[in-house]
Amino acid sequence: MTDDLNKTQKITTLPPPEEPSPHSSNRPSLVAWDDEESSTRTTDAAIAVALPSNPALLGTRAVLTVVSGPSTGRVFTVAEGGDPTIIGRGKEAQVRLDDAGASREHARFLETEDGTYVVEDMGSTNGTFVDGKRVERAVLRSGDRIHIGPNVVVSFAIVAAQAEHVAHQLYESSVRDPLTLLYNRRYLVERLASEFAYAKRHKTHLAVILFDLDLFKRVNDTHGHLAGDDVLREVGTLVQRLVRAEDVFARFGGEEFVLLVRGIEHVNVGRFAERVRSAVERLEVKYEAVVLRVTVSLGYASLNELSEEQRDADGLLGLADERLYKAKTAGRNRACGA
Repeated sequence: MTDDLNKTQKITTLPPPEEPSPHSSNRPSLVAWDDEESSTRTTDAAIAVALPSNPALLGTRAVLTVVSGPSTGRVFTVAEGGDPTIIGRGKEAQVRLDDAGASREHARFLETEDGTYVVEDMGSTNGTFVDGKRVERAVLRSGDRIHIGPNVVVSFAIVAAQAEHVAHQLYESSVRDPLTLLYNRRYLVERLASEFAYAKRHKTHLAVILFDLDLFKRVNDTHGHLAGDDVLREVGTLVQRLVRAEDVFARFGGEEFVLLVRGIEHVNVGRFAERVRSAVERLEVKYEAVVLRVTVSLGYASLNELSEEQRDADGLLGLADERLYKAKTAGRNRACGA
């Protein structure tokens, strides 16, 4: 399948893969995302990786692991029995990449009749490369690295099914906050960059809602950090039930959370923010013999509000942060979008 050349960024040469930058913001008012936690850090939790005991997991699997580009570390299983596993940035792809250098249906992986695996380019704009050589079709060996366009590298391997299961769990634990089990800030920063690029390319709506718990330090000081942990978990669970499948909800650090909202106009983002505020205001968190109540202040911003100077992912988050500060100074327990 030949991709639309006007919608895929044409790259004439294949640069070496670059490590994704972990830093996207230098704003002092936001929690630096490579810091461990803010000063309001609560107790640690851990995500257990369970080893499977199912006998069906004792065979082998062909897997692709993203080693460079968006979602580094994510593991995908290649279909067995000759069914193709398509990789690309389109909705049709089983392995979906948030990368402008990948075509919608870039390449496919499949098992042949003799049990070997091959990769086939699907007429991509920027090409498929196996160990540095551009290919139309190539037989794969365990350990091969495949470039999907200029930015994404996946590693092919045949692994024990148990190892595949553990790899999926390890990736999940790497992108989740251990206390609330929401996405963590590392994942949020990566997704914000890719969603921002997509929204600019396709001229779609994108917004950020940034909120934190008002006077949360009083909860910790009065009732202890275990009570604070319960409040954070309950707020996270409550708001998670309000978000759509296509939105991203993450704990950004301490008592600060971020919602990445796709496809709705600014006025409706404001309604969504108010819905979150109202729901948290009504929340009762039972801890031992007391009932704890908290409120949140929210700032929200949309992509189409940004000037050309601001027009990047950091500018969008920064504008939401400014409005969060306005909500705080105006009396807390409110949403600000202007």
